[in-house]
Order: sequence, then C-alpha cells, then structure tokens
Amino acid sequence: MADPDTRPMPETLAALAAQFRDFADHECTEDPLYVALCRAIAAAAPLLELMALAPATQSRPNLLLAALHERVLAGADHGLRAYYPSVGGTRAPDAALPARLAEFAAREHAALAAHLRTRSTQTNEVGRCAVLAPALAHLAARGGHGEFALLDFGSSAGLNLGVDAYGYDYDGPAGCFARGATPPAAPRIACHWRGAPAPDAAWRLVARDGVDPAPIDVLDAAELRWLQACLWPCHAARRARLDAAVAIARQAGRVVRREPDCIAAIGPWLAGLPAGVQPVLFNSWVLAYLPAAELARLRDAVAAHPTLAWLGAERAALRPPGLALPPAPALEAADRATLWTLQWQGRAEALAWSHGHGHWCEWLI
Repeated sequence: MADPDTRPMPETLAALAAQFRDFADHECTEDPLYVALCRAIAAAAPLLELMALAPATQSRPNLLLAALHERVLAGADHGLRAYYPSVGGTRAPDAALPARLAEFAAREHAALAAHLRTRSTQTNEVGRCAVLAPALAHLAARGGHGEFALLDFGSSAGLNLGVDAYGYDYDGPAGCFARGATPPAAPRIACHWRGAPAPDAAWRLVARDGVDPAPIDVLDAAELRWLQACLWPCHAARRARLDAAVAIARQAGRVVRREPDCIAAIGPWLAGLPAGVQPVLFNSWVLAYLPAAELARLRDAVAAHPTLAWLGAERAALRPPGLALPPAPALEAADRATLWTLQWQGRAEALAWSHGHGHWCEWLI
C-alpha cells in the first residue's frame, strides 16, 4: 500500500501496532468489533502503513477506526458491512474478519488515506453536557450570577453549545432527579450521579460561540457522516442523542467558526462580548491534541484574561499545573476517567470525575 521510498520504518510500524493492541486491551473493550479490528490492524503491515499516513498529532487508533466506519456509513461493503451494527449488521467478529478488513482497506484505500491525512477525530459527545450543566451551575453559585458567554474551544459541530437545550436524568445513591429542558424533541441524557449533591444555581447563556480548526457543518451530509463515524458502531443510544442534538443545532442556525489558530481567537472573542456577562472557556478532550508549546501558549492566553473562567474536561495528567490530583473515582481508573476542573480568579479546583462520555459523574465539591 505504501511506496517503497516512503514506507515507514519498522520501528514506526511496531509502535503503531502496540498502540492498536493497547487500544484493544484497554480503550475499546466494550465494543467487540473494535477490539477485533484493532487486533487485526496490529497484525497487518499494510494497515499499519496506512495508519502511518496520519499526522503525528492525530496518530491514534480511533482515527483509522473512524475512517473505516465512514466508508461503511457511505455504503461501502466488500464483506465488512455485515459486522457493523450501525448499519444493521449482525455478524459477530470471527476468523474471516481480518481478511475482509484487508480487502476492504485495499479497495477503499484512496478514501481512507484522504481521511487519515486530513481528518481529526471529532466525537462531540453531548453526553458530557450532563456534567457541563452542573459545572456551569457551580460557577453561577460561586460568582453570584449566572449570565454566561460560552466559548467551546475545539467545538467540532458545536453540539456542546446546546447544553441548555437538553434534558438530564440523573440517578444514584441519593435518588433520582431531572434537570434541564423538557421539549419532546430534546435529547434526554442519562447520568449516574455520585458524590456531593449536584449544584443547582440558575444560569443562562447570553452568548455562545465555538471555534475549531476543522469544524463540522451539520448541514453538510458528508461532514455529518464523519461526525457519525467517530461514534463507535455499538453505541446506538449515542447515535440517537447525536441525531437529536444535530436537529437542535440546525434549527438554531448555530455555526462553528473555522479558526486555524483557536488560541488567537480568544482575545477578540472576549473583546466582542456584551458588558456584564461572565465569559467561560470550555474544552473537552482537546488538550491531548495540542503540542506542548501550544498548550503552554493556551495557558498563557487564559492567564492574560483574569476575568475568564476556564472549564476543562480532560485527562487528569492535563489538569492545571499545581492542582493536586483528587482521590481516584469509584467507578473507573483515574487514568481513564475525565477530570473536570475550573480555573478562575487565580484559583484552580477539581470539580468532578466523569466517564469520558458522561455516563457517570462523581462530584467532588
């Protein structure tokens, strides 16, 4: 699949194979198809050579998995479609899968290569809004008012900007409670709540905006298909939530701004806000894609605007410098969970642990 003059070095392929084996063993264990695909890719040099086309900042197993899924959603078959429940497939992974995968990748090589060279994974998981909403309530309680301007940094399709249009159903040791919107068309997001009681101070989005180097246009069928492809095939409930959130975004006419330099966009965004609102920068599973120098630049940009509140939902290793790691969550290892943090007025605090897709939340304060 690769030109002999540009073929990756053996050590590069070995490192990629190790990534796919690790992804199968630790990251996608709930999806048997993705486990099987990752193991097949790890054992197939042509597929690893294909993966090597991705830029270093995007070289993660879920990018190739999304590229394969997009081709299936677009109608490609070559014997692989039967394994994907997202298109009605019912075949369980079996001994024939590696050969079918190899044939599929060979026939779809041009499209797959284009995805790997130009795309980024963009889950835009609206389930995280089940934690974003109480995080905003906490900020409202701490600041004494809840008139917010929200900037979603790395916004993808901008679906987190609809946080106030979704309904939330929480259950946990302290009982069940509901929050948020109630229209029939609104996505209802379920979340298992643990720890301290959920903040419930009132808040309102006076302004909302999203920036992304490669935003998803929800009115473009091909772009939307890529967003759908970034969901795992086994996640039917997530697909339903995504479809409902996309419908709301379309109705609202919400457009995410394409910004090659999202960090540089923060200052002008702040300058254009109406008086009296609290600006909030939000990012979820974005910082891991920033080179170290860019992450340092982002931290400096936020520090230059002391009134800006910064909500982050990231790996614990990317928490604000100097912030102590809170006790590990009860439901998942700390290195796999999402740590929610708030930086504001010179202070950083850990708000919550959560599942990466918002299935559960353990509130800390």
